[in-house]
This record gives sequence, C-alpha cells and structure tokens, in this order.
Amino acid sequence: MRHRIAGRKLGRTTAHRQALLRNLSKELLEKEKIKTTLSKAKELRPYAEKLVTLSKRETLHARRRALRQIQDKKVVAKLFDTLSARYAQRPGGYTRVIKLGPRPGDNAEMAIIELVEAETAHEGGVPSGERKARKTKKKAAAKKTGAKKPTSGRKAKAAAEGKKKDSGKKKAAKKVAKAPSRKKKPAKAD
Repeated sequence: MRHRIAGRKLGRTTAHRQALLRNLSKELLEKEKIKTTLSKAKELRPYAEKLVTLSKRETLHARRRALRQIQDKKVVAKLFDTLSARYAQRPGGYTRVIKLGPRPGDNAEMAIIELVEAETAHEGGVPSGERKARKTKKKAAAKKTGAKKPTSGRKAKAAAEGKKKDSGKKKAAKKVAKAPSRKKKPAKAD
C-alpha cells in the first residue's frame, strides 16, 4: 500500500525528475500553455504554482530562489513582472490541466497544462464568438468563389488516393455486373 507517499517518480532518478520539472515549468511560464503527458502535467502543477506564489513577494531573495529553479533570466523577469501582477489578487489555482486523451503510438494519456487567464487563451487574441463568425464568413466566401482543391501536399495526395480507391471499386462493381449469370441445371428426377 502507498500510504503517505506523495508525488510521482515518472520513471526517473531524482536529478532527472528535478531537471524535467524545471524544464517543463520554464516552458509553461514562457509559453503559458504546453502539451505533455497527464502524469507530468499533474506533477508540474504544484511546482509551477509555487513559483508563481514565490513571484508575488517581489523581493531580491524571492527572485534568486526562482532563478535557482528556472535558470533563465528572461523567464524569471516575465514571472516577476507580468505574471505576478496578473495573479496579484488570485489566491492560488494559477494553472489548468485539460485532458486530451491517449497519444497514438504508446497510448499515453495526454494533457494540456496552461496558465489561467493567459494572454494566449484565444488564438491571436480573438474571442471564440468572433472566431466562429470568421470561419463561417470564410466558408461562405469559399463557396462563392468555388475554392480550388489543393494541388500539392498531403491533402492533395490523400484526395488523389481516395479517387483511385473509388475508381477501383467502381471497376470491380462493373465486372460483377457484366459477368454472365450461370443458370443451374434442373435436378434429375429419379
């Protein structure tokens, strides 16, 4: 039984695990949204939140403690200048973990961990309602202009292969239709 055992080892030694958490937290604070496995995201959450709480103190000692963990002056500057101001009134809960489902290949549960109230929450700073309106406008414009099919790239190849497969099925159906029907000979009456 695992009574009173907290945390995950993530299949790594202590030094490797600490390096992993430092790198993940650096990327999270820099990009504000990263994709990783669910267990890594769950383990990263308290680690990153403690760094944000530390940045709220805004003392030289706190900055040096953060530098000991992150070791990137630009990220620490962002942490103490922008993120600490953003979360000044928030008493914790700075991150959000969103489950994505299994990863193809090894079936590992994937997740997105992001900072709450992040600037990159909307694509390009556009609210979701406006994004939907733009998509519908693009679709309407594509229908009016008769949008061209892709001529190169992966989508074009997939479309061409789909046509080839369909044509093969049609030929097979024609052969079956043209094949002469065999009539069964009546059984001999004894």
